[in-house]
Amino acid sequence: MTGISSLDVDGFDVTTRPDREIAVRFFRGLADPTRLHIVALLLEHGEMNVSDIVTAIGGLQGRVSSHLACLRHCGLAADRKQGRNVYYSIADPRVAQFLPIALSMIADNATHIATCHRIQA
Repeated sequence: MTGISSLDVDGFDVTTRPDREIAVRFFRGLADPTRLHIVALLLEHGEMNVSDIVTAIGGLQGRVSSHLACLRHCGLAADRKQGRNVYYSIADPRVAQFLPIALSMIADNATHIATCHRIQA
């Protein structure tokens, strides 16, 4: 297997501490079960309002709104207002490429990931 020639993408380099810490925050954002569920729903449905997301997840509106704010702040979700409703969608189309690749890797290694004692759920 050939190594990656450079992990410096558009001036962002995970081999440096500040950029690495930002990258870890990005992945932690997706590591939350509710936020990952929201991202999956938005990828599946394209656009959803808060009440539809709350119904699909079965959570409290305040908590879902907090997770949506986090996803929006980190550039993963976008919102638009229409009357009294706020609709959310995926902000960056690269999420639709990235997540299926990650899920494929997870599927290939699910048993090992599930039994890893170093990573807690």
